[in-house]
Amino acid sequence: MRKVWIVKNERPVVRITGSHQQSVLFGATSLDGKQMFRQYTWFDENTFLDYLKHIHKKFPKCYLYLVKAKQHYRSKKVLQYFDKHKKDLIPIYQPTASPEFMVLEEIWHIPKSDLLVRQNYSSFTDFKNKLSQYFRTKRFNLDMRNYLLAKIDN
Repeated sequence: MRKVWIVKNERPVVRITGSHQQSVLFGATSLDGKQMFRQYTWFDENTFLDYLKHIHKKFPKCYLYLVKAKQHYRSKKVLQYFDKHKKDLIPIYQPTASPEFMVLEEIWHIPKSDLLVRQNYSSFTDFKNKLSQYFRTKRFNLDMRNYLLAKIDN
């Protein structure tokens, strides 16, 4: 929800294209502030496996906090990769419908105001390029420990 200026007693009109184009964004961040984001056209086992290989290269030993998407825990390719690298990549599946435990959920909210509020893009490709540039250059200084502790205290 956003606040907008409208003429009193008139319903605002939102123009949409009717397009069903999509962009998928995977993200990872570490306790020491390193981060990695990749953009894909689809979310399937192949794109997630590709991203997993990038993560493994950048973060050779890590815990992966994942939601229970079927591409994360039902894919044979992904499960085989986890099994092959079980000492280096440790998946931890979060409880269903628990975004408060996912630090990246906080990061996903930040670009909404930067990229969507009072912005207009000439095409979806233009938007995807801006999104890609944003995540390549933006540094999210989110302290994961404080984030998680604040969520527990509430």
